[in-house]
Amino acid sequence: MSPSPASDVLSSRRHQAFPRLSEADIDRMRRFGTLQAYPAGTRIVSAGTPGPGLFVVVKGLVAVLQRDGMGRETPVVEHGPGNFSGELATMTGKPSLVDAVAREDVEALLLPPGQVRSLMIAEADLGERLIRALILRRVALIEQGASGPVLIGHPNSAGLLRLEGFLHSNGEPFRVIDARDDDRAAALIEQYGAAPGEPVVVCPDGAVLVNPTEATLARCIGMVDSAERKEIFDVAIVGAGPAGLSTAVYAASEGLRVVVLDRRAYGGQAGASARIENYLGFPTGISGAALTGRASVQAEKFGAELLIPAEVQSLDCARAGPERELGLHLADGRRLRARTVVIASGARYRRLEVDRLSAFEGRGIWYWASALEATLCARTEVVVVGGGNSAGQAAVFLSQHASKVHVLMRGPSLRATMSRYLIDRIGAAANIELRPHTEIVELHGEPMSGLEGVTWTDRRTASQEHRPLRNVFLFVGAEPETHWLGGCSVGVDPQGFVLTGAGVAADPSGWKAAPLETSVPGVFAVGDVRSGSVKRVGGAIGEGAAAVAQIHHHLAGLPASR
Repeated sequence: MSPSPASDVLSSRRHQAFPRLSEADIDRMRRFGTLQAYPAGTRIVSAGTPGPGLFVVVKGLVAVLQRDGMGRETPVVEHGPGNFSGELATMTGKPSLVDAVAREDVEALLLPPGQVRSLMIAEADLGERLIRALILRRVALIEQGASGPVLIGHPNSAGLLRLEGFLHSNGEPFRVIDARDDDRAAALIEQYGAAPGEPVVVCPDGAVLVNPTEATLARCIGMVDSAERKEIFDVAIVGAGPAGLSTAVYAASEGLRVVVLDRRAYGGQAGASARIENYLGFPTGISGAALTGRASVQAEKFGAELLIPAEVQSLDCARAGPERELGLHLADGRRLRARTVVIASGARYRRLEVDRLSAFEGRGIWYWASALEATLCARTEVVVVGGGNSAGQAAVFLSQHASKVHVLMRGPSLRATMSRYLIDRIGAAANIELRPHTEIVELHGEPMSGLEGVTWTDRRTASQEHRPLRNVFLFVGAEPETHWLGGCSVGVDPQGFVLTGAGVAADPSGWKAAPLETSVPGVFAVGDVRSGSVKRVGGAIGEGAAAVAQIHHHLAGLPASR
């Protein structure tokens, strides 16, 4: 068994990524699967299509290959007796990232996705080894970039960066080809009539998309389906940030049927944080993407279903009375049914009131600072606008890549708005310059070529300064993401944040909202979207856990399932 080519993960943790199971281990797994036979030459798993589950090789040899939509194949590993197949998609039944072919007659123990999750919970020590291997294999496939869709276009174009950011945020592997350096890629762009700057995407099944929306790309690679959903969920969670994922983990682990929806990616605003250093249990810090990525895997391990991307357009609470049913209407026309709904939709980034701002979004104006954006800023000057923790985390992270980071803030200092550890970190960075009482007043450049400069003003002196900067990162606060609640009488405060518990007006019937329950029985709110929340990752996670106990109490009072 020799994985090839070696990624950083496979080089350093190969024994964990490809452990060999003992006979005793396999015997423990038998009650979760069935023995299957595959003649030599059988394609057991095909990239881009849902696989049958995890299989443990009992006899024979299986070759695993990466294959993208351009027809490129790369050998990954060969599984012999005692080895098992799969990566994280195996646990959920989502499309495979690889092909698996029987090199000779094979006998294997096949565990369907649901049984894989049951095994992980029932056989904790064995399950720990399995899930660690599945995670490491997924990370290795992402590193190698030989699976998933192929993105073709100019590496720095806004359209390509948008799709890269979407796939990266969701932990999906992809490969980027610069059409200027590849004749086949250039021919595809011409064949499908892509306009200058428009990316072309080749999906694993060979389908070609021109400048697709994120939802269209997600359907093409099998992230979400379009099937009608007739079942009724115990809990439907809108928002996959820390609060929503925490609710999902605790609810699913306690046996509730859970679905989580988010219109773009798991992680929310926290997912864009380069490093969170004040979260309990991580003394060296952890990136928001890593923390929420682990949480999403944990939620799926317990059986929660993640529908991402899936945009909720409205909440239907017309049947929240005697029939005790809530509905979520999705942008794709589907309707989901649930006994309870958790509002965890967080907040959306505020925009600056500067002319042509939207024209440069994705072309030099950013609302997050990830590794993708950092590569664009190497050895250049950048601007971070804002005085809160998100701005501080971004400034510290970008200072490791940029030659200089200008932090613009409307107030006189950071003391009232930023954690002490971040203020100290900024003070220790020689290439971070604080500019109080300063705001951007003009953007320079052309949308097609991107941002080329900014003008800012010091409000104390009215003096202006122009800088030839190509990247500006905005962290100027957020507004609650509650537009989808318009059709339901969920109470909000003057700023639009959702009222819960004692903040909900008394009901003439005598009903009293639980601490995290809204004005609509069975509808709860957690995290940044909730009025009075502390707007911290730790607080959001705590609220998610606390909401589950209140959800159980609500469900206990409902009529028996129909």
